Amino acid sequence: MHDLVIFDCDGVLVDSEVVSNQVLAGNLAGYGVSLTLSECMAHFVGGTMRGVMQKAQSMGADLPENWIDEIYAETYAGLRAGVPLVAGISTLLGYLDEQGISCCVASNGSEDKMLITLGQNGLWDRFQGCMFSAHSFGVGKPEPDLFLAAAKQFGASNPVVIEDSPSGVTAAIRAEMRCLGYAEHSDGANLRALGAEVFHDMADVPALLAQ
Repeated sequence: MHDLVIFDCDGVLVDSEVVSNQVLAGNLAGYGVSLTLSECMAHFVGGTMRGVMQKAQSMGADLPENWIDEIYAETYAGLRAGVPLVAGISTLLGYLDEQGISCCVASNGSEDKMLITLGQNGLWDRFQGCMFSAHSFGVGKPEPDLFLAAAKQFGASNPVVIEDSPSGVTAAIRAEMRCLGYAEHSDGANLRALGAEVFHDMADVPALLAQ
């Protein structure tokens, strides 16, 4: 039995990736890189903002030095307008409580961003003291450090990670942890190729945890 579930935040707990990437695509268009929403998500979901900036520059975006502050401000404004929980998350968290399985959050996003997204949905208080952010930790996915730190804090011997991005799956595999890859809108082939066990509905997670 798994003794810790490590959730990614964006796209796993809260349905924030579409909003964030709509903002990002609109911003980058002003700097010479035109991307559709799906293209933007394919390129940037799961990355750190520093990594997003570097990749956008490699694609020809002429970004100012203060671009990260700019895109954070625009993204936070978009998220404050409203971000729902991923379908089925509330039920899954209730199940974990019933089973006595600990859970936490490990995200490449900042605490400020999680305060906006999780705070809207009552999860900020639930995960107090159980959030690991690359923004403050200093190392993000695809490095395994966030997941290893989470497992160490909880004293977990058999953790499992729930992720929706290639960088997150890669981090989990590097940490030698089982990874469930959430693919709500695709077949998840990219996640499966990296070593994740792909699923498409949070209602499937309890049966997967029992395996």
